[in-house]
Amino acid sequence: MSLLDALPTPKLRRGGYPNAVLASLSIVMLAVLWGMDAVSVAPNRIVQGTGVDVLGAIGLPGALLASLLILAIGGLASQPSRTNYAAAMGVVVLLLALMPFGLMVASHFLIDPTLPQARLGIGASYWLILFILLLCLIELRLRLALTRLWPVLILTGVGLLWWLCASLWLDDLALVQEFNARDRQFIRAVGQHIVLVGVAVGISIVLGVLLAMLMRRFRRLQKSAFAMLNFLQTIPSLALFGLLLAPLAWLAANVPVLAQLGVSGIGNTPALIALVAYSLLPIVRNTYIALEQVSPDTLEAATAMGMRRGQQFWQVRLPLALPVLLEGVRITTVQAIGLTAVAALIGAGGLGTFIFQGLGQAAMDMVLLGALPILILALLVDAALGALAEALRPGGIQ
Repeated sequence: MSLLDALPTPKLRRGGYPNAVLASLSIVMLAVLWGMDAVSVAPNRIVQGTGVDVLGAIGLPGALLASLLILAIGGLASQPSRTNYAAAMGVVVLLLALMPFGLMVASHFLIDPTLPQARLGIGASYWLILFILLLCLIELRLRLALTRLWPVLILTGVGLLWWLCASLWLDDLALVQEFNARDRQFIRAVGQHIVLVGVAVGISIVLGVLLAMLMRRFRRLQKSAFAMLNFLQTIPSLALFGLLLAPLAWLAANVPVLAQLGVSGIGNTPALIALVAYSLLPIVRNTYIALEQVSPDTLEAATAMGMRRGQQFWQVRLPLALPVLLEGVRITTVQAIGLTAVAALIGAGGLGTFIFQGLGQAAMDMVLLGALPILILALLVDAALGALAEALRPGGIQ
C-alpha cells in the first residue's frame, strides 16, 4: 500500500479552503503554455527544428481557449466541493482530449505541403502540460476518493482518441513518421519487451514466495536472505549485465546442453537473470511482511473453528495477505518494465532498442518512440494492479 493511499481523504465541504495543489498546477500550466515553445518545425529529419510558440502553433483563438480551460481548473479548485472537483476532472479530461487536435491545427498552419519530408515536433510546453494534467488527475482522484481503476479507464479512452488522430490526420508529426518507418520493428520490440517482463516477473513471484515461506519457517535465513537481496539492489543495472557476460559465455562454451538451450553471454539469458535478481526484493519483502502481519486474534478464531494449519494458511492467512503481496508484484512489475529497456544494450531486444538507437543518431523522436510505450505500460500496470489490490482488501474499496 502506497503512502498516498494510507492518507485519509479529506471531507469535501462547500466554502472550504482553496485547493492549493490544483491552483498552483494551473498557474504553472499557464506559464508553460505562454512561455515555452509548443511545437517545432523542421524541413527534414536531419535539420534541427525551429521552435514555435502557442500563438504561432494554434493561433489566438486556440491559445485563449486553452488558457480559459486551464484557469477553469484553478477557479473550480478555489471552492472545494465534490461537484466542483468532478467539474475540474471533466476539464482536465477535455484538455487531454484536445491536445492532438492542437497538433492537427499546428500541422495545418506550419507544414508546407510542397515539402514531403517536413516534420512537426512536439515542443516542451506540450510535454510539460501533459505531465501537469496527469498530476491534476491524481489529485482529483484522491479528492473524489476514486479507485485507481478510474485513471486507467480515462487514460485508455484518451489514448484511443490520440491513436485515432495520429493514424488518420497527423502524418506530418515526427513521432508518427518514425513509427511509420519502423512499424513492424516496433510491434516486434513491444512483444519482446512484454515477454521479457512477463517471464522475469513470473519467475520472481515463484522464487520470491518460496523464499519468503522458507524465511518464515527458518528464522535464521531471514537476515542473510534480506542482506543478499539488498546487496543485489545496490548493483547498477548496467554493471550487473556486464558481470553476467563472462560466466554465461564460459558456460555456453563448455556445457553443450546449455548452449543448445540458448544460454549465451548476450541476449535473453543475462537479461532474465538480472531482471529476476532485481525483482526478488519487493516480492520477498511484501510476501514476508504480509504473511507475518495477519492478526493473531484472527488465527486464534480460525483455530477455535477447528481449522488445521494448512486450512488456516489457504483460507485465512493468504487471502488477508494477498493485497500487500499484490503491492509487491506491482512494484516489481513497474520496476522490471523500466529495467528491461537497459537489456537492449546486451542484445535482448525490446523497446530500449529505439532509445539507444535514437541517442546514437541524435534523433529524439526515435528515443520517444521507445520511451513513451514504456511509460504507458508502467502506468497501466501500476494502476491496474493497484486497483486489484484495493478491491481485495477486507471490506472492499473504501
